[in-house]
Amino acid sequence: MKPQPLSTASRNDALDRLRATSAPGGEPVDVLVIGGGVVGTAAAFDAAGRGLSTGLVEARDFGEGTSSRSSKLVHGGLRYLQMLDFKLVAEALRERDLLLRRLAPHLVRPLPFIFPFDKHVVDRAFIGSGVTLYDTLAAGSSLLRGVRGRAVPFHRHLGRARLSERFPSLDTEKYHGALEYYDAQVDDARLVLTLARSARSLGAAVASRTEVVDYLRDDRAEPDRVTGVRLRDHLTGDRFEVRAKEIILAAGVWTGESQERALDQQSQTPGSGLRVLASKGIHITVARDRISAEGTVGIITQTEKSVLFLIPLRDVWAIGTTDTAWHQDVDSPAATAADIEYVLAHANAVLGEDLTRDDVLATWAGLRPLVQPVTTDEQASAKVSREHTVLQLAPGLTGIAGGKLTTYRVMAEDVVDFAAEGTFKDRASITAALPLLGAQGYGEWVDQAEDLVLRYDWDHDRVDRLLNRYGSLLREVVELIDEDPGLGAPLERAPSYLRAEIAYAVTAEGALHLDDLMARRTRLIHETADRGLGAVEEILGIAAPRLGWDGERMEAERAAYTAHIEAVLEAETMNDDAAAAERIAANYPVPGQDLRARPL
Repeated sequence: MKPQPLSTASRNDALDRLRATSAPGGEPVDVLVIGGGVVGTAAAFDAAGRGLSTGLVEARDFGEGTSSRSSKLVHGGLRYLQMLDFKLVAEALRERDLLLRRLAPHLVRPLPFIFPFDKHVVDRAFIGSGVTLYDTLAAGSSLLRGVRGRAVPFHRHLGRARLSERFPSLDTEKYHGALEYYDAQVDDARLVLTLARSARSLGAAVASRTEVVDYLRDDRAEPDRVTGVRLRDHLTGDRFEVRAKEIILAAGVWTGESQERALDQQSQTPGSGLRVLASKGIHITVARDRISAEGTVGIITQTEKSVLFLIPLRDVWAIGTTDTAWHQDVDSPAATAADIEYVLAHANAVLGEDLTRDDVLATWAGLRPLVQPVTTDEQASAKVSREHTVLQLAPGLTGIAGGKLTTYRVMAEDVVDFAAEGTFKDRASITAALPLLGAQGYGEWVDQAEDLVLRYDWDHDRVDRLLNRYGSLLREVVELIDEDPGLGAPLERAPSYLRAEIAYAVTAEGALHLDDLMARRTRLIHETADRGLGAVEEILGIAAPRLGWDGERMEAERAAYTAHIEAVLEAETMNDDAAAAERIAANYPVPGQDLRARPL
């Protein structure tokens, strides 16, 4: 798989290829995937890997919804053991180990977690037995695949003294000991982007900022059969039709309203289709020096509503999450003051020194797409399983909902299998064996780490950070630096990132707006107290000439992002979901786009 860039040129080419399907004599694509989150991009990668002609369209940026707003963990889900959901846990652990070993070892890294005990004997027995089962399920899935050895170490018990050394910021007077076990973490937005690029590199026509506004039918072939879509290009305003043999709807929390566009409601049984419950989870970030730990290790504890994680990211701690039903517009999830105080209170219950509201650098809020049980119970979303559902919504249109980030590959395989049944059923999925871009040759680049330190005058942390973001694609980044050595310098107001990373984001990673750069190609929106505003001018200076932006466009991008940050900051002072969501929705940061457009 030769890496192909995502760029304005590749997007234009993709739209031309999709437009040609409706031209006289044009051939429909085999599979058109709607939705550029983790499941949609993975479905496009899966379909393209089967040799099917594939299209992928996303109304906003890749991963802009739920898929860039997770806990950034690849894990089996200890909480689902309590629900006796052994199948889901075993499946997730198998996928975790596949990602670590083969599919994306550059993006997905092992991460130890400490589960502290406040009841010495009871917790050690109860939690210890659960984690033993967790590790056993992981080992069993490896043996079934004929894989020897473990992807992560086996758990171990810690006494009070060792716990105090391992995590000094913990309230060690409260805890008698702990259990330490391993899962893994990932930059979720980068995983989605890598899947989209991998699909493109296998020949898929991939386009962001391209919204489905209607569905096409041809009742002459089969009653109610969906045969295509009408698209709107958000960058130009153009509308055109695309024909497809099979369409996959991977809309996440937008599934309900997406179905309304697709289905003739008069011909549907009331209550039919996929029904999704949106559950809000928020995280806060605090500076790394506010919490002390030995090396890179996180904390996991249970709350009355969900699970609390203290997760070490590169430059900050992420703390969350919540799990509450969301009844507002799914376009605009928001972290409120009440959410922030809830997370702080539960974090302070385990920490020796309290965090305050002033310690909070930033927040993010995401909506989990959970397949319903429909209920009005505010607590119900914490009890819903994360298993996914695949359903034929109409002939030619297959939908998928539910699931979790860790099991994205299984979800993609299942939905493509379902859609292809009877049409392309002889095409088997190869994604369990096909590494994502950046994985092939990753080990060779790890071996060159010392050379990179010396050649570019970077420290070892910088090189490891770059390898964790790009894997073997780092070759393309350093080629930019070799052509223009000035790109090898860090951003002045965001030194965790190189200037080359901004240039690469717009030339190879499909960034089309300032928000794409601030929130997903980098994570400055979550890592700094000013949400990246201090770095905007330098970033615009690098991106604008490469995207052909004039002064007017630069000002529009600057103003849109600034207004969005002001809206987020104001929402964080509110206690009401409805008011916070309305404030966010009023300042969606994309100039020239219908701010209230409903993405699919």
